Amino acid sequence: MAKLSKYLVKDFLTTFFVAMLLITFAFSVGAIYKAIDIMAKGFPVSIVGRFFIYNLPYSLAFTIPVSALFATLLLFGRLSSDSEISAMKSGGLSLWQIASPIVLVSFVLVGVCLYNNCVVYPKTTYANRQLIKSMGVEDPIKLLEEGRFMREFPGYMIYIGKKNKNRVRDLIVYEVDEDSGKVTGTIRADSGILTADKENGLLKIDLFDVRIEIPSLDAPDDATKTRYVNARKYPIRLDFNELMGRGTVAKKRKNLTVSELAWRIRNPEKEYAGMGEDVRRIAHNRNLTELNQRICLSIAPFMFVLVAIPLGIKSHRKESSIGMLMSLGIVFVYYLFIILSDTFDDKPQLHSWFYPWIPIIIGQIGGLILMRRAN
Repeated sequence: MAKLSKYLVKDFLTTFFVAMLLITFAFSVGAIYKAIDIMAKGFPVSIVGRFFIYNLPYSLAFTIPVSALFATLLLFGRLSSDSEISAMKSGGLSLWQIASPIVLVSFVLVGVCLYNNCVVYPKTTYANRQLIKSMGVEDPIKLLEEGRFMREFPGYMIYIGKKNKNRVRDLIVYEVDEDSGKVTGTIRADSGILTADKENGLLKIDLFDVRIEIPSLDAPDDATKTRYVNARKYPIRLDFNELMGRGTVAKKRKNLTVSELAWRIRNPEKEYAGMGEDVRRIAHNRNLTELNQRICLSIAPFMFVLVAIPLGIKSHRKESSIGMLMSLGIVFVYYLFIILSDTFDDKPQLHSWFYPWIPIIIGQIGGLILMRRAN
C-alpha cells in the first residue's frame, strides 16, 4: 500500500505543479503587462521583480484549487482508462483506500491555502500598493474603492456604493471638521464621474442628482433644523498630492488579513462610527462576504478533489482535453457563486456572504455520493 500511495502522490503532484505553473502564468498576464509598463518607465529590474512576486500569492489563491481539480481528473481518468482501478479493486482495495493518499494531499493544500489567503496574499497585495505608490505610478482614481470609507482626504470622508472604472454610483461625502472630527455636512449623490488632474494634483468628482444636508450651527444634532439643498450637478475637488506623498497607504478590503477583517466584523460601530445605519450594514456585509470567500477558496481543493475522483473514473478517457473540459465546467460553476457574492454584497438582506458556501456544500455532498456509487 505504501508503494501504491507513493506512486499515486508522485503522479498527482507532477501534474498538479505543471498545471499550477501554466494556470498561474495565464492568471498573471495582467501583472506581466503592468510590470513591462513599469520597466518602460525606467525603474530597475529589482523593483519590477518585486512587483511581480507580490502578485503571485493572490494568483495562487485561485490557481491552487483549479490545479488540484485538473490533476485529480487526469490522474483518475488515466487510472480508469488503463484498468488500474479495476486491478486495485480486484486486489482487495476499496476506492476510499485508493483515493486516501490524494485526499490527504488535498488537506495539505487546504492548509497552504488557508495560510496564503488569510495572511500572505493580503500582506503582499498591500506591499504591492505601497511599492506602486512609492514609484508614483498609482492611478489616483484607484484610491477610491467601492464599499469602503476613504478618510485620507483632508476635510472629507467619502463612501462609494458602486464603481465601474471612473463612473461611480450611490456616493456619500461627509464634510468633517479636522479639529473636532465631527461631521459638519453631508452630500449624497446618485452618480458621479471621477477625473484625475495629475498636473495640478487634483481628483475631480462631478456629482449628479445631489442632495446636500447642512446642519444648523446652533443645534447641529437637531435634525428638524437641518437645511436640505438639491442640485442636479455638484463638483468636488480633492488634493491628492499630500495623500500620494504619505509614507503609508490606506488598506483596502483585499489588503486586510483575516484577523483584521474579523475585528471589523465584530466592531462595526467603532469602524464606522458616525455613519448611517444602512451604510454600516452594507460595509459590514461586504467584510463578512470577503471573509467567507477566503475561507471557501481555502477549502476548495478538498471539495474539488472529492468531486474529481469519481468523475475522473467515470470519464474513462486518457485524453487531457476531456479532463480540461470537465475542469472548466466545474470551475465555472464554482466561481459563478463567488461572482454573485461580489455582485450582491451591497444588499445585506440577500445574505451574499453565504453564496460561496453553496458550491462547497453541494460539491462535498455530491462528491461523497459519487464516491459511494463508484465504490
